[in-house]
Amino acid sequence: MLQVKPVTDRRGQRQFIHLPWSIYANDPVWVPPLLLERKEHLSPHNPYFGHARFQSWIAYRNGKAVGRISAQIDQLHLERYQENEGFFGMIEAEDNADTFAVLLQTAESWLRNQGMRRVLGPYNLSINQEPGLLIDGFDTPPCVMMGHAHPYYADRIEQNGYRKAKDLYAYIIDADFKASAAMQSLIKRAQKKVTIRSLDKSRFDQDLKIIEDIFNDAWSDNWGFIPFTEAEFKQVGKDFKLLLDFELVKIAEVERVPAAFMVLLPNLNEAIRDLNGRLFPLGWLKLLWRLKVKFPQTARIPLMGVRKQYHDSILGAALVFMMIHAAQEPSLKRGIRKVELSWILENNKGMNDIIQSIGGRVYKTYRIYDKDLT
Repeated sequence: MLQVKPVTDRRGQRQFIHLPWSIYANDPVWVPPLLLERKEHLSPHNPYFGHARFQSWIAYRNGKAVGRISAQIDQLHLERYQENEGFFGMIEAEDNADTFAVLLQTAESWLRNQGMRRVLGPYNLSINQEPGLLIDGFDTPPCVMMGHAHPYYADRIEQNGYRKAKDLYAYIIDADFKASAAMQSLIKRAQKKVTIRSLDKSRFDQDLKIIEDIFNDAWSDNWGFIPFTEAEFKQVGKDFKLLLDFELVKIAEVERVPAAFMVLLPNLNEAIRDLNGRLFPLGWLKLLWRLKVKFPQTARIPLMGVRKQYHDSILGAALVFMMIHAAQEPSLKRGIRKVELSWILENNKGMNDIIQSIGGRVYKTYRIYDKDLT
């Protein structure tokens, strides 16, 4: 017997968070997330919930939890796009058509009752966090703050009337890539007016505000964009501060005016893979040693932005090249061998071309689906 119940208490929340352990028990590349981080992600203290409504459910088969899903309505999205669109997310389930169907129908019904006429997803929880379903690249572990899934997820979701809305690419590149002649030429031409500096630890809050301002400008015309609120970006800064190597965060200035930024994070998933989600009793020591002493051999660029005024310009491309180039030497010194650049919209031709020009290749694809609810 299959039942779906809403998560309404701590016991249900705990089951919701722990369910992936059973779903991925036999998947050798799945990385158990930190339980503490997942609790914080779904906590009412997450500033995302300051502008979003949320409900989650668990599917039970004969009393055993076999699936989960969430539904979200983001007030900022409604105001920006003037469309009655909601989202589903956090979906994990056994390979069973009925389980997927009842979970998706439950989320859709809740959204419909809230006045929504279209649903997109998966978003865990928003486009600024973990968007998209993995549809290609199942043979390698997910990078920090990127999702994982079984291959059957896409089929099960599509069987319920969902169609592709947009694909997101994750690129992989060798950290010791050789700069092309074109890249070297662009850097040389821009050096007179552009300076690249690292994040200043002594003025962390000011630099964080600069990065927030550039991000919200640089990404504002992108598909599905929702700006970070000030509270959300402060939370990002708080979370990242524990992981950041300040020399691997770059801010580019054009004639002393901040114009672009890039954040390179050590791959936390590489460091926590064998901790089974737990930091106690010795997980903290292992994690700190792996991040601060041993250092991961992989990293990810989760945030990069160039002000709109430089989009589709030679100087804009030069800013990207110069930041990547400036981070290359310190990355190699720390033993980083591979870097993921993600996620990139499939139709962001400028950024896709730049990454491909330095040897980047798409090794994972994530898909956002949509469906009419009318």
